[in-house]
Amino acid sequence: MTVHEIRKQFFDFFASKGHQIVPSAPMVVKNDPTLMFTNAGMNQFKDFFLGNAVPKNRRVANSQKCLRVSGKHNDLEEVGVDTYHHTMFEMLGNWSFGDYFKEEAITWAWELLTEVYKIPKDRLYVTVFEGDEKDGVPKDQESYDIWKRFIAEDRIIMASKKDNFWEMGDTGPCGPCTEIHVDNRPATERAKEDGKKYVNEDHPQVIEIWNNVFMQFNRKADGSLEPLPATHVDTGMGLERLAMTLQDKTSNYDIDLFQTLIQHMEQVSGKKYGENETTDIALRVIADHVRAIAFSIADGQLPSNTGAGYVIRRILRRAVRYGYQTLGLKEPFLSGLSVVLGKVMGDPFSELIKQGELVEKVIREEELSFFRTLEQGLKRMDNLIAQARKTRETILQGPAVFELYDTFGFPIDLTSLIARENKLLVDEDGFDTELQKQKARSRAATSIETDDWVVLKKDSEEEFVGYDHLTTTVEIVKYRKVKQKQRSFYQLVFNLTPFYAEGGGQVGDTGTISNANESLTIFDTKKENGLIVHLVDELPEKIDGQFTARVNEESRRLSASNHSATHLLHHALRTVLGAHVEQKGSLVNPNYLRFDFSHFSKVTDEEMAKIEAIVIDGIRQNLSLEESRNVPIDAAQEMGAMALFGEKYGDTVRVIKFGDSIELCGGTHVQNTGQIGLFKIQSESAVAAGIRRIEAITNVAVEGYYADQESKLKSVNELLKNPKDVSKAVEDLISKNNQLQKQVENFKKEHAKLVKADLKTKIISKGDFSYLDALIDLNAGSVKDILFQLKGEVPNLFAVIGSKEEDKCAISVLVDESLVSSKGWNAGNLVKSVASLIQGGGGGQAFFATAGGKNANGLKEAIEKVKQEIA
Repeated sequence: MTVHEIRKQFFDFFASKGHQIVPSAPMVVKNDPTLMFTNAGMNQFKDFFLGNAVPKNRRVANSQKCLRVSGKHNDLEEVGVDTYHHTMFEMLGNWSFGDYFKEEAITWAWELLTEVYKIPKDRLYVTVFEGDEKDGVPKDQESYDIWKRFIAEDRIIMASKKDNFWEMGDTGPCGPCTEIHVDNRPATERAKEDGKKYVNEDHPQVIEIWNNVFMQFNRKADGSLEPLPATHVDTGMGLERLAMTLQDKTSNYDIDLFQTLIQHMEQVSGKKYGENETTDIALRVIADHVRAIAFSIADGQLPSNTGAGYVIRRILRRAVRYGYQTLGLKEPFLSGLSVVLGKVMGDPFSELIKQGELVEKVIREEELSFFRTLEQGLKRMDNLIAQARKTRETILQGPAVFELYDTFGFPIDLTSLIARENKLLVDEDGFDTELQKQKARSRAATSIETDDWVVLKKDSEEEFVGYDHLTTTVEIVKYRKVKQKQRSFYQLVFNLTPFYAEGGGQVGDTGTISNANESLTIFDTKKENGLIVHLVDELPEKIDGQFTARVNEESRRLSASNHSATHLLHHALRTVLGAHVEQKGSLVNPNYLRFDFSHFSKVTDEEMAKIEAIVIDGIRQNLSLEESRNVPIDAAQEMGAMALFGEKYGDTVRVIKFGDSIELCGGTHVQNTGQIGLFKIQSESAVAAGIRRIEAITNVAVEGYYADQESKLKSVNELLKNPKDVSKAVEDLISKNNQLQKQVENFKKEHAKLVKADLKTKIISKGDFSYLDALIDLNAGSVKDILFQLKGEVPNLFAVIGSKEEDKCAISVLVDESLVSSKGWNAGNLVKSVASLIQGGGGGQAFFATAGGKNANGLKEAIEKVKQEIA
């Protein structure tokens, strides 16, 4: 069976067992500060396990896109080196939310593998949790007894907490698991020795294929366990490993999915897979990484320098490095491979097709950028090698190797390879020290600790009433303390709330909760694992009473104005630029709006004017808000509402309509577009290949903008003595200034000629070289011109010049190339050694360097010190 057929058969099997087949959640996680990416199939169901939401169907099955390259679950360094780890993978799973438990989960797993997929029973082993005395959890006897009905007891292996107790984080739902392992070794090897000894020993052919997790406990912040009110089943089976078994392969990368990608790369690189382990690793890495990159971009995460975007950029550059370093590829290749991926996985993942052009262009731009960075890194490497030769060092020191890694993306193995070719060693210990320092800085910057929730009262479901009310009476249901590096604060959960939680690009509400005795400021509102959490610096003195929750009305009004204007802008962009325009990110706050969208060229001034005019016309029409809540998702899409890629929608959605603009949206909006008042686009720019960004303002911000412009124009008028035509007066002024500037430049050139002539008379012979030093009143640029002219006229010249112009000063050193080689003098080193005397800094090359500063009184001392250096 192909991968596609294997996936379908899994769905068909669990549908026959009463499971709802649900689509994969986006791989890029939103509204969960503990995760950047979906790293396990259960992530999208966390709210059900935590009790924050009630599932519509208590039995579901799916294939979840997962990425494991950061945090606790990080497989990146193993990817491509072995044959079964991946960055992105598909996790087939079946789930029970308080419905069936161990009996059904184990029985169905065995039935599917042995009767449907027909994996020979004598190739399967199972592991069962042996218990843990520290946690006070006994052996999972129930699972053991169920397994005895299907498999011989000598094939049931008791395993420790490390292998058979699953936790999604330091706190939260967890429980024992039972794993199914398959022995994929050739029949001859299986006949020689039992595969049992290789279970959980990282053998490439004796591998875990399916994990059945039984959620029974909640891990508290103090490390203790408490029973969950309901038990759940959470299973995960890697589709790639399953396909390897069913297609009778010994490597995940030999299955049809990866072979299609590898065969394309064979044609591109001219390398044959299976002939050389080094190139095989490179081909595996590239085939694996293109999936992670393409799916992340399709789900809305662009490569960048921070957060999740940095992870994607790192994966992309890792793939490019392998292509560059091992396969000898000097032109983009990943972007073309993403097109092949779309053809292979476009069914069932239609986002790869619909977002295909964007994915290809973004990857290509990133590849071109990194090739340029590699080029710069090679130049830096050449400089380090030249410096080592000059100082007769045999080792590249750790900080320099780390700079190549951190700034230029050079892996240490690439640096080592180039170093060896130049008879140099690499200080790997020093590199590791610098790397650990960086990791420590990163951990310190992002360190967050949370206490357990203190539950004051049970409340079935928190209700958001903020669409209709800005003030309401609330009770605190639970709270917890959050500790960060810079501050500590509290998260409060109410029984109902008027506060909008950050989401859909809109910032969270601010405001107050108060009673007769005190008032506390809510400085932000966020959504976390399905809960609306209100952030306060301190707890109320009497926490179990009733409070008046009041949203900051002005901030909410301005945010709503900007959010509604964003919808009008999106519609205007599609009207003017075309239906290919889709939202790729947004920010809505009280001050301005930012909108990222897919478009493959700069928006022209004419197009911008049309877009702005359409939005303003929509405001002028005073279009009423048409809001529909709890609309079935299919019905909403039939109405013409746009669903955004990378967003996870429920069975019912909220539809916002202003005239011809129809969108799915959970944000807050004006009642009619006339309340937006004014709209002004302030900038349009590129974010990434195929992604543009518009920033705009509305309402009082536009009033402030025009007031500021009027004030500036009035000042200009007054300075120009109130001319009839301001533009012409400014043009005349610029023209006169340009004429005067030319005259000044001419005067400077004439003055420089006189200075040069005077300096030439001051050059003295020092035996085998000519020497010049002087203090002059000229800018550093003119000094450089003069010195290079003198260098061409006077052989073996060494010169040190102190110069000043207005409040700036500089020290410049020129060393003839013959003196660099014969005497080892270095202008850059000399300048750096005296720069502090003029309170400045600078550098340059061995034959010329300059340092600028602000202390002209130190020039004389600097010149003397240079003279002493060369003496």
